[in-house]
Amino acid sequence: MMNEFNFEAAIKRLEEINDKLSSGSESLDDSMKLFEEGLQLIQKSDKKLKGFETSINELIDKYQGE
Repeated sequence: MMNEFNFEAAIKRLEEINDKLSSGSESLDDSMKLFEEGLQLIQKSDKKLKGFETSINELIDKYQGE
């Protein structure tokens, strides 16, 4: 997939967004755009983590059954 979600890149971007919003130097419009981008990244990250959790549980079940 060319557009695959990268968890580590999302976390790095969230840190950048947090720093920008915390500095208070962004305009209100830019702050709203950054806030929305951050929420989208959080949502995608949560989905990715839940997928990892499911995969881990499946592996545990598979190897505990042996």
